[in-house]
Amino acid sequence: MGLYVVMGVSGCGKSSVAFRLSEARGGDFLDADDFHPPANKAKMAAGIPLTDEDRWGWLDLLNEELKHRSSNGLDTFLACSALRQVYRDRLAVGLPALRFIYLQGSREAIRSRIEKRTDHFMPPTLLESQFSTLEEPMDALTVSIERSLAQVTEEILKRI
Repeated sequence: MGLYVVMGVSGCGKSSVAFRLSEARGGDFLDADDFHPPANKAKMAAGIPLTDEDRWGWLDLLNEELKHRSSNGLDTFLACSALRQVYRDRLAVGLPALRFIYLQGSREAIRSRIEKRTDHFMPPTLLESQFSTLEEPMDALTVSIERSLAQVTEEILKRI
C-alpha cells in the first residue's frame, strides 16, 4: 500500500495521471480540487490567486483524508498542486511514507493544455501565479509531461 501525491501546476495533467495510476494499481483516486471550499473555487474562477490562509484548512482536510485512506490497504493517488514545500510538509504530517510525484513541464506546453480546457474553474490567467509560487521538489519522483499520458503513466508505474 502506498500514498502518493501527483503534483504540479494547473494543467500539467495531475488528475489524468493520478486517475490512470489508481486504475492501474487497483487503488483510490482523489482530486484535491474536490475538497476546496466554495469560496476558494469562486476566488480562482474570478482569476484571484489563493493565499496561504486560503489553503491551510484545505491542506489539513487533505491530510486527514490521506490518513483515513492509509488504513484501507489500497494505493491512494491524490492529484494536488502542492506547489510549495510548506504545503507538501503540511500534507505529509503524520504520513512518513507519503511520496510525491512531480509532473514537470514547460510554460508553453502547460499553457496550451489549459487554453484547450472548457470544464475547469482555473482560468489560464492564473498560470503565471502558479509558476511564480512553484518550488520544485527535491525529493519527489520527477517526470516530464512532454510525452503522452500513457507514456508518463507507464514511466511512473515502473519507478514506484
